[in-house]
Amino acid sequence: MSQPGNTTTLKRVVVTGAGAISPLGNDWPSIHLHLRECRNAVQHMPEWDIYEGLNTKLAAPAAEFELPPHYNRKTTRSMGRVAIMSVRATELALQQAGLLGDPLLASGRMGVSYGSSSGTHSAVGDFGRMLNEHTTEGISATTYLKMMSHTAPVNIGVFFGLQGRVITTSSACTSGSQGVGSAYEAIRFGKQVAMIAGGAEQLDATAAAVFDTLFATSVRNDDPQSTPRPFDAHRDGLVLGEGACTLILEDLEHAQARGATILAELVGYGTNSDGQHVTQPSADTMAQAMRLALEDAGLTADQIDYVNAHGTATDHGDIAETTATAQVFGARMPISSLKSYVGHTLGACGAYEAWLTIEMMREGWFAPTLNLETRDPRCAELDYITGEGRDLQAEYVMSNNFAFGGINTSLIFRRWQD
Repeated sequence: MSQPGNTTTLKRVVVTGAGAISPLGNDWPSIHLHLRECRNAVQHMPEWDIYEGLNTKLAAPAAEFELPPHYNRKTTRSMGRVAIMSVRATELALQQAGLLGDPLLASGRMGVSYGSSSGTHSAVGDFGRMLNEHTTEGISATTYLKMMSHTAPVNIGVFFGLQGRVITTSSACTSGSQGVGSAYEAIRFGKQVAMIAGGAEQLDATAAAVFDTLFATSVRNDDPQSTPRPFDAHRDGLVLGEGACTLILEDLEHAQARGATILAELVGYGTNSDGQHVTQPSADTMAQAMRLALEDAGLTADQIDYVNAHGTATDHGDIAETTATAQVFGARMPISSLKSYVGHTLGACGAYEAWLTIEMMREGWFAPTLNLETRDPRCAELDYITGEGRDLQAEYVMSNNFAFGGINTSLIFRRWQD
């Protein structure tokens, strides 16, 4: 029963900053150029040739990035690569938002909601060596801090002195989108004024092996530019990518009071689970996640102008996702997959793809799905964006992600107009 005086006024939530480390580059102009030129970042990984039984040799590593001098031994001793990328992406996002070094960070009114599928794989390997070889050689005081599933948000919190809440969203392919969604809810319900939100993943052959054993990876090893091929009749699986992406979410009133530049408004979030199978997706519950986001935003399906697909280029995933999208929106919906450019960045994809969706909305141009030449007839009829992309003035856009465990997420953003 609700008590007198407990009525909560829901806050409006806006995006005031974004930063990324990604296969296409580490800023929007660089990424935009790759999208316009329809060039993906997939490459052959010769260092994976040593692994007997690993069929895929393809991946999309993050572009090179430099760390400023204050990333020294002392400040990074608890970080593996996934945490370093997360912290640097966050620093870039805070800079854009005008909040780097702001007293808000240590006020308790700003927190972090961030995820990755796992921590640094080599640190996990150090403990594996202990089990297999019965020695603690290689294990140090920081090994666990690098391998733990919440290494990204914890290191972000320590590096920037955050004293608000820390939310860990380690849910495979929805780690980033749940990071953004949980941050949105923390602000919307007045628990925090601002949040650092996002996800990250570092590239490792062991992660490729996870999907390889499921026969879900692309093996076009001699033709990297031709894969992945989301929704295409001749697709042969996913390609792994790498990176980190951070969004700064903020209470609208707070953002306006300090004169912040607003990139977009986050107006809806839906998440649920299939409750049926760990790796076989359900179109019905995917569709329900989208409807939950629409309900949260107070929108009808015909108000959404574009859907950014999860679009992994896996057989069951593409079919289930397109079926779900068609259930909600019908065949008229423009849709494309950014994984055709950067591969599947796992924990990072939910935040990274949401950010690029925002930027495309601001640009009035939406990137096509690369390598989509012949739609798989088992994929539902939708308005698949191909070729040179699509000029489109969108008011509302949706970004969807779906993960192992049957975890589904849907985010809705509104174009910001002062």
